[in-house]
Amino acid sequence: MEYLNKIGQIKYEGKDSKNPLAFHYYNANEKILGKTMKQHLKFAMSWWHTINASGTDMFGGNTMDKTLGLSAMAMYKAKADFAFEIMHKLGIEYYCFHDIDVAPEGDTLAQSEAYLIEITDHLLQLQKKYNIKLLWGTSNMFSHKIFMTGAATGCCADVYAIAAGKVKAAIDATIRLGGKGYVFWGGREGYDTLLNTDMGLELDHLGRFLQMARDYGRKQGFKGDFYIEPKPKEPTKHQYDFDVATCANFLRKYDLIKDFKMNIEANHATLAGHTFQHELRTASVNGIFGSIDANQGDMLLGWDTDQFPTNVYDTTLCMYEVLKAGGFKNGGLNFDAKARRASNTYEDIIYSYIAGMDAFALGLRKAVAIIQDGRIDKFVKDKYSSYFTSDIGKKISNRKTNLLALYEYGKNISVSSLKVPSGRQEYLEQIFNDILFK
Repeated sequence: MEYLNKIGQIKYEGKDSKNPLAFHYYNANEKILGKTMKQHLKFAMSWWHTINASGTDMFGGNTMDKTLGLSAMAMYKAKADFAFEIMHKLGIEYYCFHDIDVAPEGDTLAQSEAYLIEITDHLLQLQKKYNIKLLWGTSNMFSHKIFMTGAATGCCADVYAIAAGKVKAAIDATIRLGGKGYVFWGGREGYDTLLNTDMGLELDHLGRFLQMARDYGRKQGFKGDFYIEPKPKEPTKHQYDFDVATCANFLRKYDLIKDFKMNIEANHATLAGHTFQHELRTASVNGIFGSIDANQGDMLLGWDTDQFPTNVYDTTLCMYEVLKAGGFKNGGLNFDAKARRASNTYEDIIYSYIAGMDAFALGLRKAVAIIQDGRIDKFVKDKYSSYFTSDIGKKISNRKTNLLALYEYGKNISVSSLKVPSGRQEYLEQIFNDILFK
């Protein structure tokens, strides 16, 4: 059954097109820097928002029906058909899911796993039919009430065991579907008060949990990346995966840094008090850049609004960081975003994805233009030139000096006559605008 029979294949028509059901900047097979746009961007559909989210918020219920008039396993299979129809019409080649996004949740772990295996059979058929692939899988360990104090960091050993079993089943499904990534988002892995929390114990349990998941996955032949998705707050006040820097420290402590990378979400970055670009750069310089959950938040709201990304400043700076990091390997751009509550038709799903895909395509084009223009990169290089041209700078950069030697060198320098190069932020921002609006 076709659920969007009034909408055909979305095609590229160029920036002058007024057709709302066409791409204005995303030309999938256009070559840029030796790769096609679809290879640079690797767009993915988020199952939870696109196929399941129905407009509910903390103040009101559903504004659209996504049951497709069905229930039980028949509904989940029909939703899968709907998902692949959406991806096919948009030209999206990847998707991402939690276990209970795609299959019913049973009363026992064994029942849930049986449902997941059954739906995996159906997903494999659809992948072959449409030539669409799984980007990454994960397990929902935050919605059910048993996870109210955490999954791997909770106070109940039975819950810990069930969480481990869910991850085992989801890793199995990810491997079977050919996914190159497996994500951990610690939705309840944190605390609200230290009055009832043993932080050291919880962190040790979480570290061991991730070690066991890694070891199981590798033993089963999984060669992709494990990801942690940082988020600072919501639902718990103090999340253990606060931001990229916090996660990097955690991964090093528990000897996970070689197998885990970051799945960075734009809206989570801003909730942590950072820019999206900051989190991407922090991951890159720590060697743990992996994948992206593409969305944006509302700066006037203090929660995770998961809006489709349309801010071209942000998408340009994002793709600038991605290009500088060498591009995606196993990761991609997953639209962890949902149409607004009042955008309540199936057609609005298509409009939302077109807006997001075009924003990132334009961001890619402008990021390439910034790199090819060269002025910003040259300015940064020149800013630090003293470390590469002066004798003392070379010694510092090459680790050929020590504190006493630096003291001897610097003790007679007149600080009143020392000139530090200007940062010229406004000049660089003007260059950015000049390129962005050409």
